[in-house]
Amino acid sequence: MTLSRDTQVTAPALELRGLWAGYGATPALQDVSLAVAQGQFMGIIGPNGAGKSTLFKAILGLVKPWRGDTLVFGRPSREMRAAIGYMPQIELVDWDFPVTVADVALMGRYGPLGLLRRPAAADRDAADQALERAGMLPLRDRLVGELSGGQRRRVLLARALVNNPRLLLLDEPMAGLDAAAQHQLLDILAGLRAQGATIVMNTHDLSCVSSSCDRACCLQRAVVALGAPHEVLTEKILSQTFGIHLLTVHHPDGSTYAYQHHHIGDAPEPSGLHHD
Repeated sequence: MTLSRDTQVTAPALELRGLWAGYGATPALQDVSLAVAQGQFMGIIGPNGAGKSTLFKAILGLVKPWRGDTLVFGRPSREMRAAIGYMPQIELVDWDFPVTVADVALMGRYGPLGLLRRPAAADRDAADQALERAGMLPLRDRLVGELSGGQRRRVLLARALVNNPRLLLLDEPMAGLDAAAQHQLLDILAGLRAQGATIVMNTHDLSCVSSSCDRACCLQRAVVALGAPHEVLTEKILSQTFGIHLLTVHHPDGSTYAYQHHHIGDAPEPSGLHHD
């Protein structure tokens, strides 16, 4: 398939058409269709096992879809891997490995380099530029095991940025961060959007989605709802997505909080989806 440059400019940054994927005979994604316009910030919400990480793996070519299409800027995603930056979950990284912040950022260049080429000065410059964009250049020589949780997220972000991708896939970037670290990371993402990046983020943090994202998608193997955050983050849709009765509270600052509801008269308990 050959598309003109004009088509790529106007095409969605990400488009999924009838995507099915899974492991063995068990489907993880069922007929998922969605589109993310260029320059948008989409938050994908769903419980553990809803298929959020599998969706990213299908886009990246790490999981082969059973059927359906994954398009990036109008072309099959397998042809556009260089346009995609991926930030994995922090739990998937061995932080005890003795490497520096600069080493981790440089790892993002290994794919384009190939196995037999050594990093050149241009690759190291690209890593430093990515660290600067992520606010981590002053710590480039620090061992990653010495970093805080927020700093580790920003190092992974720098690795994702090292090839100047147009589409960023962030897998649970807010998990475990305190409010200050979350705001710091969101400020960096806002700056990347201002430079033209499209961002798709998997998260359990409803407050972050409601206050920072243009679009929200509730996923439970299939798409439960897709639209503006105020349309999607409702009690009915969230309860359907998570399989429990959730109460939602919308604050004047645009944040949305969710609480698990038990019995009348009981105090609501946090569902794990709220943000302090």
